[in-house]
Amino acid sequence: MEQYKVILVDDEVEVIDVMKKKIHWNDLGFDVVGSATNGVKALELVEKLQPDVVLTDIKMPYMDGLELARKLNQDYPNIYIMLCTGFDEFEYAKEAVHLEIKEYMLKPISATELSESLMKLKTTLDREREEKLNVKKLEDYFQEVLPKLQSNFFISLIEGRVREEDYERFLLDYQVDMKGPLFCCIIFHTSENDVPDGMNPLLLSMSVEREIKQRLMENCNCQEFIYMGNTILIMELHSEDEIAQLTDKCDRFCRWAWRIMGAAVTAGIGTVCNSLYDISISYEGAREAVSYRVLYGTKRAINIAEIVPKESKKAVPLEETRMQELFRAIHVGDQEKIRKEAIKETEKLHKNAATISQYNLATMEIVSGFFKFCANNSMDFNEISGNVQNLYERVTQLDESSMTNWIINMSMAISEKLRSTRNSTSRRIITDAQNIVKDRYMEPALSLDDVCADLGVSNSYFSSIFKKETGQSFVSYLTDYRMDRAEEMVLNTDEKSYKIAEKVGYQDANYFSYVFKKKFGVSPSKYRASGK
Repeated sequence: MEQYKVILVDDEVEVIDVMKKKIHWNDLGFDVVGSATNGVKALELVEKLQPDVVLTDIKMPYMDGLELARKLNQDYPNIYIMLCTGFDEFEYAKEAVHLEIKEYMLKPISATELSESLMKLKTTLDREREEKLNVKKLEDYFQEVLPKLQSNFFISLIEGRVREEDYERFLLDYQVDMKGPLFCCIIFHTSENDVPDGMNPLLLSMSVEREIKQRLMENCNCQEFIYMGNTILIMELHSEDEIAQLTDKCDRFCRWAWRIMGAAVTAGIGTVCNSLYDISISYEGAREAVSYRVLYGTKRAINIAEIVPKESKKAVPLEETRMQELFRAIHVGDQEKIRKEAIKETEKLHKNAATISQYNLATMEIVSGFFKFCANNSMDFNEISGNVQNLYERVTQLDESSMTNWIINMSMAISEKLRSTRNSTSRRIITDAQNIVKDRYMEPALSLDDVCADLGVSNSYFSSIFKKETGQSFVSYLTDYRMDRAEEMVLNTDEKSYKIAEKVGYQDANYFSYVFKKKFGVSPSKYRASGK
């Protein structure tokens, strides 16, 4: 084991020499690494050699042993100090106790006495070293398991199981440094049904996780973990403007994963929240976004904020378990699943209600659940239900078959209204984009990125709904619009081709002619000459 370093301090050089020769330092576990004849020189040596023990006389020039001990206690509290003096004075002894000096010995000191003191000191130093090593081991182990502890903490957060009074303490204990001011949850779901031949679905999912770490987590403050077979990212954002860029980044990753790895990955992006404590809300939004893959397809990113009505009000709390599967089916628009879940709700209603009061209460909760669902999705429940007077009372009087039909019909009506509202939102976005093209088609730099930035949506979402609504990509639409304007100018003006090119957003006249010919079959000059 490494020996403890000692510095000897005494104004008499002979005393130092005697101590060096008479004491078997190495056998006792010590190594005399230096000596000094006064406190000032001793301090210089301490700074340079960093000893474990300083054995010093009291009476010395420039700086005595007590002053040296004070400075050592102040600047090097881990050094053990042994005092020796030829003066048996009470004041010295009292000061030594005050300075917490471990050994106070009177000269002349015998070799046996000093050796015994050193042996006791070594026992103390060994014990402290072992304790420090144990603490270091614990600290090393803590750092080793810290990623797992952080993952467990975030899983508890997204499940909503962290008490608010414990939240700040957990952030500190688990060294979570995410200050926001905004946060967002992303779920990456890898399909188990669409897997390359010979590939284990679990291994494919693990490969996707590895690529997410390498491709999406660079230069951003986020937390990644696996939960329920999905890769979860908790992202720190500085502004809501980043969410559209983040959606596009995830969309590019999903397309890359399919092209290179053969993995059908869907990225669900949840709503932005102002506090990490509320990340469970964003997680639920991300889950809902992933469920929309049956409508929008896999191998892409789906941002829940882009597919729900923009004017959604603050959410009304829903029951945690009641009707959740039914509501999920309504969101997706799966009619077969709606019927199945509606029948289950009716069966639960009749199975669990032992008295008429319990039955009435459970029935009212179903009606209330529909009401809250509509409120959360900016729909008028009374309008959908036909503005029926005393609806609560009427529903409680329905028999089992009628109750099942009512739940099915209400669910279908809400699902259709939700789809219509969603489509209306999509059409509004398309109309706004077409108006932007109409106003800015003459700008050469006008691009998909510019339009999406103006609309506040991601490129991936906008591209999918634009293609679905118009039957062509945005770039093709922009090109066609410019060519239509160019055709008008070719036929109705005497402008040169390069001038027309500039007016419809083309800086290169040759490229403009190429695009024009591709659409109309001939060059602008021949088109004008033919008078088409």
